[in-house]
Amino acid sequence: MLFEKTLNRKIVATIRDDEVKENDEDMNGEPDSDSSPNGNGASERQGLLNGHDSKSNQKQSFLSKVFRKTWSGIRFRSNKKPKPANEDNAPASMGKILNLMRGDVYEVSQRFWEFQRLINKPLGMILSLCLVWNLLGPSCLLGVAVVLLAQILNTIFARILIKKEQLRRKATDTKLQQVSSYVEAIRHLRWYGWHPVWLEKILEARQAELDLKIVTFLWNLTIRFVNILGSGLLPVAAFYGFTALAGHELRIDIAFPALQLFNMLQSDLKEIPDLITVLLNASVAVGRIEAFMQEPNKTGDDSSASISGGVLELRNATFAWPGLSKEVLRDITLSFPPGLNVVFGQVAAGKSALLQALLGELDLHHGELIKPDAPIAYCAQTPWLQSMSIRDNILFSSPYDDLRYKQTLEACALTADLANFKHGDLSNIGENGIGLSGGQKARVALARAVYSRAKILLLDDPLSALDQQTAESIVAKCFGGELTKGRTIVLVTHRTDLCKSMAEQLIEITEGTAQTYKGDSLQLSPTTSRTAQTLQDAMMVKVDEAQESAAVPDKYEEEEHREHGGVKAAVYWQYIKAGRLRWWSLVVLSAIVFRLLMVAESWLLKEWGEAYGETEQVYNLQIVHAKSHIMSSSPVSRFFERFPDPGVNVYPWLIAFLVLIIAECVGFMISQIFMLVITYTAGKGMFKDIMTKVSHTTFHYYDVVPIGRLMNRLTSDVGTIDGNISNQFLVVAWQAIAWVTSIAVIAGVTPLFLVFSFVLTLAFIFIFLQFLPTSQSLRRLEMVSLSPLMSNFGALLNGLTTVRAFCAQSQFQDGVIAVTDAFQGMDHFYWSLQAWLMYRFDILSAFSTFIMTLLAINSGLSPGLTAFVLASASRFVVATHALCKQYGQLQLNFVSVERVVELLHLEQEDAGEIEPPAYWPSYNDDIVFEDVTIRYAPHLDPALSDVSFTLKGGSNTAVIGRTGSGKSTLALSLLATMTPESGRILIGGIDIAKVNKQALRNRITFLAQDPVLFPGSLRHNLDPTEQHTDEECEIVIARVCGSYNWTLQTQIDTGGKNLSQGQRQLVGLARAVLRRSAIVIMDEATASIDKNTAWEIQRVLREEMEQSTVVTIAHRPSAVRGANYCLALGNGRIIEKGMPEEVDVANSTVPDAI
Repeated sequence: MLFEKTLNRKIVATIRDDEVKENDEDMNGEPDSDSSPNGNGASERQGLLNGHDSKSNQKQSFLSKVFRKTWSGIRFRSNKKPKPANEDNAPASMGKILNLMRGDVYEVSQRFWEFQRLINKPLGMILSLCLVWNLLGPSCLLGVAVVLLAQILNTIFARILIKKEQLRRKATDTKLQQVSSYVEAIRHLRWYGWHPVWLEKILEARQAELDLKIVTFLWNLTIRFVNILGSGLLPVAAFYGFTALAGHELRIDIAFPALQLFNMLQSDLKEIPDLITVLLNASVAVGRIEAFMQEPNKTGDDSSASISGGVLELRNATFAWPGLSKEVLRDITLSFPPGLNVVFGQVAAGKSALLQALLGELDLHHGELIKPDAPIAYCAQTPWLQSMSIRDNILFSSPYDDLRYKQTLEACALTADLANFKHGDLSNIGENGIGLSGGQKARVALARAVYSRAKILLLDDPLSALDQQTAESIVAKCFGGELTKGRTIVLVTHRTDLCKSMAEQLIEITEGTAQTYKGDSLQLSPTTSRTAQTLQDAMMVKVDEAQESAAVPDKYEEEEHREHGGVKAAVYWQYIKAGRLRWWSLVVLSAIVFRLLMVAESWLLKEWGEAYGETEQVYNLQIVHAKSHIMSSSPVSRFFERFPDPGVNVYPWLIAFLVLIIAECVGFMISQIFMLVITYTAGKGMFKDIMTKVSHTTFHYYDVVPIGRLMNRLTSDVGTIDGNISNQFLVVAWQAIAWVTSIAVIAGVTPLFLVFSFVLTLAFIFIFLQFLPTSQSLRRLEMVSLSPLMSNFGALLNGLTTVRAFCAQSQFQDGVIAVTDAFQGMDHFYWSLQAWLMYRFDILSAFSTFIMTLLAINSGLSPGLTAFVLASASRFVVATHALCKQYGQLQLNFVSVERVVELLHLEQEDAGEIEPPAYWPSYNDDIVFEDVTIRYAPHLDPALSDVSFTLKGGSNTAVIGRTGSGKSTLALSLLATMTPESGRILIGGIDIAKVNKQALRNRITFLAQDPVLFPGSLRHNLDPTEQHTDEECEIVIARVCGSYNWTLQTQIDTGGKNLSQGQRQLVGLARAVLRRSAIVIMDEATASIDKNTAWEIQRVLREEMEQSTVVTIAHRPSAVRGANYCLALGNGRIIEKGMPEEVDVANSTVPDAI
């Protein structure tokens, strides 16, 4: 259902992107029927498999509809801050769709089996009441009235709980939004040294979430207390009506059977709060899903026309981003003939909007859009790639054509790159192409469009990330080659000098309007073509004969680690320590007191029944005095001797019974409060520890671990820790104490029972040990299989426009459904195994009860002791059953703790032992590389090999070279993100491998080609640490971004989605100007900016950073011309270095750049 909706919906994205909800419950949704100490532990088996099959089908149906709904999603971009009043009704963002899939759908699907409990529990209660009526008559109605009063009171509390739960969910959404943004941007945050500030904000959001968790827990505990008190007062009120009002004697043969029936009633009643809570949570989830399903679908506009040919036209068309009235393109009339159509213009003029309009992603206000009813090959400005091989990314599920494929590789200049990859085009490139350089990503995405059979290619600035010679080669061989002959190409670029000579038409976009120019129909000049070929040949010659493999490792994405066997004791100890030993001690003490009160309750009834005088023993048909047994002369029995004959005055007995019941309820409340403290302490401490570890691990970890996998642990597994684990600990403690005390009590009366209890325990353990290893393996497989589901769906949402353009919805839906089926397969086997265990436990429990009854009635005890022993024996069976089951469930839930604890043992980056002086680095400090060799991983070939050079302080250096030559690696090495295998990197004479990393990155500014922006104000994006004044920020905005009328409060969406790529780069440049670091590294930070704006920005940078040492990763000749030193790299080695005019043009890998 959700997949279908996702396919067809119109997504109107807002500033509040990446909404995520945490699933507080255990991922298996295991019912905690034994969560109360009196649970009988045998009620889940019935309907278990049927319930699971139902929820499995429903889950797949929900996911399918959400998936299809998303396909028609439209994103809008706006600098306007959304109104708080409309936040709750805002259309679902990409993050919220992920949240629906991961949290809400799962919660609803896991609740389907609860319906059988909605039938079982009322029927069980009705049957118990009928039997109680048979024993006590109308007197039982008094107890029923008490229970009904408690339930009426709970309806008031439940309404309050729902409101608090909604607030709690919003707090969780806020926390997870911050965690998601943090994980996605963690590299950039650490490059800037900003991660401590963000980590503090996440911990503040986590604290707000925990505070509301406490509130909701206390209200939930209030409901449970009222319910338990009401069910506890049920026998008190019934016995009061039976004895004090009706005047009957509460004999043994009435009291204990009635008590057992009341226990059954209490067991059902005590499950009602939990049942109500989970159903209320499910109803909230259903409401969120329904709101999503009611969002408008993406439908074709009446003014758009789809035709079977390859015609692409706009006729007086005006477009706006979905959800906005402001028009972004106005009165556009364009016809795109076959051949190359070049679109250019200033930053944010509307170039990308034009491509989105041609894809049908914008709202057409008036005019006409004519486009073919066929796939369109779309290449986004930020390349979207999947975690698979290069070949699979290029094929994009198209049939493999060897000749066409090789022609595509040659046309997109990928042949030389693949020759250097150890596994060639079968190399896995990791999540979103993390194993490739920026230029390689762009060329793989371009190859995907070129290889396709689409007649129309929409290319959004694929040349910006390419070096000069590679760009010229692609223009000559790709846009002017056989593969694109007769196809319509719409190319957005700022590098019009490369392709204007072969363009059919040039289209200039200015403030939403279009002006066309006739392009030169001639092909590239012989000089340009010859230059492109010379560049290719020169590159192949310059490759070292000992072919070095590129940065793509054998398996860039590591398999998710999965433990085997039982959960280790160290994992339990880690959680116990996190909850503090003193609180655990109080929990155990409260559990002991609680159990002793229950034993006292049974003993009171035994003394009460025997206090009427001698009782005929119905089983042996002989008279036995109640005080004949040794236990009858105990101090407890002597205490009850002071009570009057209940036939004369029953009120002291009723009061004593009432006091014990109230004491039990208070003891339960106290133990739950202790467990709340443990949950809070452990959850807070472990979350802080894992976020700290993730924040300081090696950068290689981010390369090999997908974001979805990490988020799975930070959401689902942390949610399990916040959920029922602590309560299950309490239940295990209760059942263990009940098991021990039951043996002790019964053995004190019938020592022969010790032999039977030993045999019975062995039988339960034997069955349990068969179940546990397999269930743990299934649970781990289930949790591991959830990560690909989250990763694949999350990556898919990021590439939604690309997938829709290629009309590849069906194949991706099949892929996601296949991953869902794999997850559900593990889930199905897990629930089947649960049914297997419950079936055997139930049979063994029934047989054990029968045997113990025979032992008790043939032991020659008094009726009171016989009933007392039978009650304790029944409790022993229940405790043995529940202890095995709950311990097993605890083990399974501790798989999540185990996965979280793994994060606590991540390899940590060396913090650095040298604390640099406050003035370091100064503007005059030189940068020295001494025979530096760097590898991304031990099993990979070097990314830099024996690199040596010196950059004078205050110099401006251009680093040039073919895509993948090691330029970005050299830039990142200055931030000490990788420790050299050999050699040293010195700044001001200090080895940066030994310096404090945080201080180093705080004092160096790195500008990435794709800057990461954060949700919030422009002020927050420029200076998250608030080290600069508002006036300083305003001056920088005016200098760098003055043409856009931005203010400090201009709102920026997650990842800068409401800005163009050029505008994002301007924000990144503004950061550098504001920081004014002594060393500035720019990884082609102006690649997506038009030439006029780039010249102005370079002027500003020269003025603002006149004294700084600037290292520029250059693709454009202009960047080299503005430098006073030049390094030319090829395959990780320095090929040329010196003044720009000194570099040998004939032998350089980038002659045109010089």
